[in-house]
Formats: sequence, structure tokens, C-alpha cells
Amino acid sequence: MILTDTQIRSSIESREIVIEPYRPECLGTNSYDVHLGKFLATYKDHLLDAKKHNEVNHIEIGEEGYVIEPGILYLGVTEEYTETHNSVPFLEGKSSVGRLGIDIHATAGKGDVGFCNTWTLEISCVQPVRIYAGMPIGQLIYFKVDGDIDNFYNKKKNAKYNERTIRPVESMMWKNKF
Repeated sequence: MILTDTQIRSSIESREIVIEPYRPECLGTNSYDVHLGKFLATYKDHLLDAKKHNEVNHIEIGEEGYVIEPGILYLGVTEEYTETHNSVPFLEGKSSVGRLGIDIHATAGKGDVGFCNTWTLEISCVQPVRIYAGMPIGQLIYFKVDGDIDNFYNKKKNAKYNERTIRPVESMMWKNKF
């Protein structure tokens, strides 16, 4: 079951969902709009290796915006820091963003109960497009959890994305054992 605006608002009031900064006008019928933060990142190397730490170059988006190009994976970040303690958050792109040919996540649209951080976005585009810090970029949809939880994300010893950040975080796949 997807939470409605009244259920999201109630969960925010009880701190079961935290959104900072919270803007009431961003609460939709059954979602909350999130915005692009001021930092992007691109990988330094063209060839990425899943068993190695792939370093990134950070880019700060200026007032004039930043033109993203096809064929490059950009890591972005939401302005909003979120915590979710009673539901499963899903991040989806806004249709207005999709209509510009921008995808905001390659695979990682679902968060875990207990996720507490900004959201790193996996941004790609089909043609050059100028983007801006602060622009609406996606929406969080919350699904109610059925059953008890033993292993909240923020309590896992092996959780790779728990450190609070305002910058996009590169893949930590290299920390897995395989």
C-alpha cells in the first residue's frame, strides 16, 4: 500500500519519516518532490572496475546551470536529507524531467527501511540538457511495511552508504566480497 499525503504528513509529524528541508508545498497526493543538490560527480576513468574503488571528480553546479551530455554517467544528489523508519521509500523521476530525456536512476530506486541520508542519483540523458541546482528532480513514494523488521539499514554493520553527505557517493561495490 502506498502512503497518501495525510499518511506521509502524519509520519513526518511523528518523525517516522524525516525530510530536511521539509516544504509543505512539495507534498503531493501520494509522494513528496525532491530537488537536485548543487553537486554532481563523474568517474575519473572511462573503464570502471567493480572490484576496485573508482574515484570521481566533483562538479559544483553554478547559477548558470550545468549541461549534461549523453554517454556520461553523472552522479547527482538530492538537496533533501531523508530518514525512513516505518515504510519503504521509492525514488522515481518526475515526468517533467523524463520529458527532457533525463533518467535519474539506473537501478537504485528503492531505499531500505532505516535509510538515513541524501539520495545519490544515477543521471543520464538522451541529448544535451542544462540542469540546475534546486530544480525538482524526483519524487519519493512510500510503501507501508507489513511485518516486523530485524535489520534496519542504518543499524547494519556492513551498510556502505550510512555516512551523511551533501555530495553524490560513488559505487562502493568494491567493498563486497565476491
